[in-house]
Amino acid sequence: MDQRKRKRMISNRESARRSRMRKQQQLSDLVNQVSKLKDGNNQILMQINLITEKLLALDGENTILRTQVMELTDRLRASNSVLRFVEEFSGLEMDIPEIPDPLLKPWQLPCPAQPIMASANMFQF
Repeated sequence: MDQRKRKRMISNRESARRSRMRKQQQLSDLVNQVSKLKDGNNQILMQINLITEKLLALDGENTILRTQVMELTDRLRASNSVLRFVEEFSGLEMDIPEIPDPLLKPWQLPCPAQPIMASANMFQF
């Protein structure tokens, strides 16, 4: 009986050792996975920051362009007004086009739409 107890004790110790090794390996794998996920998160954060900077730059440029459109529209209206005045007092017939108002008819763009081309590597993640 002593022999059986001893065999069982050795077997239990070996089983416990294997279990500890498995747990250690699992812990090591999880630590590696955490490290890889942190690296991935850092890369994504850098890309988000870069894209945010580009968005802010484009937003600023868009604001400038909208302001220029408003200024040019005002200048065109003023020029058309002068032309109408000249037309009225000179008696000459002039072809003065109306300025389209995209707010009244948003489905009719004042200029032809430009196609937007997308590429596979547009967003490099």
